[in-house]
Amino acid sequence: MNRKIALLTLGAALIAVPGFAAAGGGPRGDADGNGTLTRAEAEAHATRAFARMDTNKDGKLDAADRTAKRAEMQARMFERIDADKDGNISRAEWDQHGADRAAKRAERGEKRAAAGEDGKGRRHAMRGHHGKRGGHHAMMMARADTDGDKAISQAEFQTAALARFDAADANRDKQVTAEERQAAREAKRAEWRAKRAAAATGE
Repeated sequence: MNRKIALLTLGAALIAVPGFAAAGGGPRGDADGNGTLTRAEAEAHATRAFARMDTNKDGKLDAADRTAKRAEMQARMFERIDADKDGNISRAEWDQHGADRAAKRAERGEKRAAAGEDGKGRRHAMRGHHGKRGGHHAMMMARADTDGDKAISQAEFQTAALARFDAADANRDKQVTAEERQAAREAKRAEWRAKRAAAATGE
């Protein structure tokens, strides 16, 4: 398998699932690690996130960034699989990659079982939330694009991030506690369940 063909096909063959919780289970952006996210921390985290996502550094998030990010991820994946770094992926390297992925899936399954989670139900829930095109994420990004130009500026990104923070900040003290995060998650789950139920009944 040569490098060019591999890079074109890896995107369809491999799926990377990003983590949403910071190390230790706290919120992302919690700079002092006290488990509570302040509005200033949320704003700083949004600034860093935008810079990371703006792959081509043109000051906006659009299709060009998604394409560049996909290519970057595919290149990194190729490098990981190409164990001997000869610019090609051999059958043995590909099979080893498959075995490693299977082992990681099994390990995740064991951890979910130990935590009392239903892996199948979790996959179905994620499919319902995100859909074939990453529905939930796409809707969030569409809401952030307030001027409808199919690109998200840093200002739009910051505004959307702080709006999510403010929605979770129930007592308006400019900080979101673990209890407020949990309440926001439960409210969102209830909203998703209501939407799925409405879709199922054709309402």
